[in-house]
Amino acid sequence: MMSIRLLALAKPHALKSSLPQICSAHLSSLRRQRENQTTAYCQPRSCFNKSDNHKQRTWPPLLAGHNCGRFFSLTPAGIVNAAPTSVQPYLRLMRLDKPIGTWLLYLPGTWSIGLAADPGCLPDLGMLTLFGVGALLMRGAGCTINDMWDKDFDKKVSRTATRPIASGEITPFRALVFLGGQLSLGLGVLLCLNYYSIALGAASLSLVVTYPLMKRITYWPQFVLGLTFNWGALLGWSAVKGSCDWSVCLPLYVSGIMWTLIYDTIYAHQDKDDDLKVGVKSTALRFQENTKLWLSGFTGAMLSGLVLAGANADQTLPYYCAVSAVAIHLVHQIYSVDINRPEDCWKKFASNRNLGLLLFLGIVTGNLWKKRNDHQYETELNSISN
Repeated sequence: MMSIRLLALAKPHALKSSLPQICSAHLSSLRRQRENQTTAYCQPRSCFNKSDNHKQRTWPPLLAGHNCGRFFSLTPAGIVNAAPTSVQPYLRLMRLDKPIGTWLLYLPGTWSIGLAADPGCLPDLGMLTLFGVGALLMRGAGCTINDMWDKDFDKKVSRTATRPIASGEITPFRALVFLGGQLSLGLGVLLCLNYYSIALGAASLSLVVTYPLMKRITYWPQFVLGLTFNWGALLGWSAVKGSCDWSVCLPLYVSGIMWTLIYDTIYAHQDKDDDLKVGVKSTALRFQENTKLWLSGFTGAMLSGLVLAGANADQTLPYYCAVSAVAIHLVHQIYSVDINRPEDCWKKFASNRNLGLLLFLGIVTGNLWKKRNDHQYETELNSISN
């Protein structure tokens, strides 16, 4: 800038002709300085290094934990990537970056809580929240147990070789300590329920621990997973009512087991080649090309259970409309899935979250419909008495 002032004093006309070139050079210099500063921040192992305090203050805080050039995202994977590097393996161990399993564990409990709500009332929001926290913790605990049992198998399968225990990011001992923490928090959630529900919830722990072993001894590990994942269909009702009404809870539980057999068989087709190599079993290997026929049978059993549970819970038209929509979803899912394309199997498997939410919506609206019918009935009684 001093050279510009001197030039202006000495040669005004020269300044006028050369000013555009001077400004352009100055802007280019500023641009290079910014690029160099950004590059310096993004050198390997330099981002957010504890010794680089000035960089931490300058760089946007929301990018902490990310690779340079990547922006913070509110997706589950983005949240995991934004966590401190030392924490990320534990979050991936509990599958926080892949929440579909948490949804599939959570939804049967929401169905049961919804069915147990008083006529014309919404489900207990506090109970739904409590079950959500419990599903997150227990799914994480189940995944930790599964990876501890399967670490040797996981190393041989490309899809699972990067899991934290199989890859060596977390030692078995640290995984055991982490499991203890998750189970302790899960117990804290369970203790918020009534005594009947505490005993009922504790009874499911044996299933959580033994399920990962089933793939070694039977072609039906998906059935055992169904027993485990749908325990909320029993627990939700008892948490609201104080005990189970088996005329509602048992058909709902059986329906959930059939649902798990459907979606997890589809899921298992992703890994059938690797399963053959390492010697583990699944319903995908048991059914093979007859998979769609078996899944059709499970669909019929699931829908029958839902109709029976709804009838015993005095459900109304919106519920049965939702069950019909569930039937359509399942038929499309089963007959359009390409069991030899892993990406299509994953897509169909993941769509079951929407199926479960659809049924929950039907339960809630069906319960609210009861109030409308009761009001109409009272109106008719009043008109007759008058």
